[in-house]
Amino acid sequence: MPYENVLVEREGNIAILTINRPKLLNALNDATVAEIGAAIDELGADPNVGAVIITGAGERAFVSGADINELRAMSGAPQAEAKVAASQAVCNKVERLPKPVIAAINGFALGGGCELAMSCDIRIAADSARLGQPEINLGIIPGMGGTQRLPRLVGKGWAKYLDLSGEFIDADTALRIGLVEKVVPAAELLTAAKDLAGKLASKAPLAVAAVKKAINDGMEVDLDRGLAIEAAQFAIASVTEDRVEGTSAFLEKRKPRWKGK
Repeated sequence: MPYENVLVEREGNIAILTINRPKLLNALNDATVAEIGAAIDELGADPNVGAVIITGAGERAFVSGADINELRAMSGAPQAEAKVAASQAVCNKVERLPKPVIAAINGFALGGGCELAMSCDIRIAADSARLGQPEINLGIIPGMGGTQRLPRLVGKGWAKYLDLSGEFIDADTALRIGLVEKVVPAAELLTAAKDLAGKLASKAPLAVAAVKKAINDGMEVDLDRGLAIEAAQFAIASVTEDRVEGTSAFLEKRKPRWKGK
């Protein structure tokens, strides 16, 4: 379907979702957030897509944050709560998509941009990237997961530092604290993201979905319940045609031909 604020491209079994508001540093207004959600639904339903890359148009920003004009125009707590609920729902769609999602962070990832990146499975940053949660400087707090996903990724101390100070950190610091998984030269960012996406898309799709669900759900409970979730997902994967194909291919020393069944 056509979009005004995002681009969706397919290269083989990889999809690239680009936030396309470069003149505004890809700031997230309500319309853009809704289009991201619709695009994720579209790609999730496409059996030919095995992995998704999310990035920003231009060289300056992944997503620079929320649209400040919309924030300023909020008329009260009910509207503000509805706004963040809609944004959180889209981030949850990204996180829960049963396909790998890679954030290719090509510049500023601030506020909602950092939060969108955190909802992805893996984050690769250009060496020129800057990340942060500057909402405190506007007299508000993060509303798309910046007080929840951030401490789960980097721990309470760094999460409080970033959320309370509003400071930006560079890509190397983000790598050191666990906010991103890899840093590459800016000119190599999309290539690195495509290489990883292709590798992940080549895996058994039902097993990939099971891994995501086991990790995502297991991180929210204690270890015993997490292990039970893992066992249940293992059992689901073990009765698929892909399990038979994968074990057979290994023993026959050939590449598996996944069916997603």
